[in-house]
Amino acid sequence: MRRLLLSLVLAFSFALPAVAAVDAGKLQLPGDLTLAQAQKVMNGALAFAEKQGVPMNIAIVDAGGNLKAFYRMDGAFLGSIDVSMKKARTARMFNMSTAQLGAASQPGQELFGIEVTNGGLVIFGGGELLKDKNGVIVGAIGVSGGSVQEDTNVARAGVEALNK
Repeated sequence: MRRLLLSLVLAFSFALPAVAAVDAGKLQLPGDLTLAQAQKVMNGALAFAEKQGVPMNIAIVDAGGNLKAFYRMDGAFLGSIDVSMKKARTARMFNMSTAQLGAASQPGQELFGIEVTNGGLVIFGGGELLKDKNGVIVGAIGVSGGSVQEDTNVARAGVEALNK
């Protein structure tokens, strides 16, 4: 038993340096949001939220709609955690802002009822696409915690910060 345990410890101690030596750049898909980009977006959004004086939940998703970064400001609504994530995911899934999707999903419009699809969507402002300098969609940001306009302002500040 001791030999087996010692063998496992030795095997893992030699395997870990090999894992650490992997070039992360080779694991990143072209056109996907990098952590550095997500941090720029987050910093821009946070700065605007602080200036606005409204505690926000800010979610950033990658090109596949997967959570890349999240920040909950002190005092931000707990219920807005889910809303911010769904805003980011909704924007990315439909390649438009949540406000644009909301306009197309009003009663009498062709996308009426779409918010109940895909595990629940959010179709009011505060979800915006993130595009790189070449106009390629690399992710999205979703913000929740204030009025729709306050959420939208913070999300747009994050978008603007991406390519500065």
